[in-house]
Amino acid sequence: MKFSAANINKFLFFKLPSAFLCGVRAKYIDEVKCEVTVTHRWINQNPFNSMYFAVQAMAAELSTGALVMGKIRESDKKISMLVANNKCNFTKKATGKITFTCNDGKAISNAIKKTIETSEGQTCWMKSIGKNASGEQVSEMHFEWTVKLKS
Repeated sequence: MKFSAANINKFLFFKLPSAFLCGVRAKYIDEVKCEVTVTHRWINQNPFNSMYFAVQAMAAELSTGALVMGKIRESDKKISMLVANNKCNFTKKATGKITFTCNDGKAISNAIKKTIETSEGQTCWMKSIGKNASGEQVSEMHFEWTVKLKS
């Protein structure tokens, strides 16, 4: 099975249904970049007429995590992945369609390569920027991924 945005969305439907129901969708993925969108709707709103922060976090995490999953798949090794920490900064109300972009595919690729070479777990901070349809940043999220070989 090819690792594509469509297959990531199928994965969401079956394994992360809350994200799927809230409208989180992968739109693009390649070796270094992943884009995920989510549109402000009734199902994902907060009481302040914008998108609930947790929905933004789901979309941002997917933009980083999909790159991790893709790199693990490429390695053809059994590697576990887990978010150890995250940091978020919200700069503007999230309304309309928000696109989260992560460009850290090379960073996670290096961490996975080092894990395979040394058999030691590695960590990698990955950043996702959320922008509205006007190109204005609404949030910035950082996720610290841990990867290690399964025994």
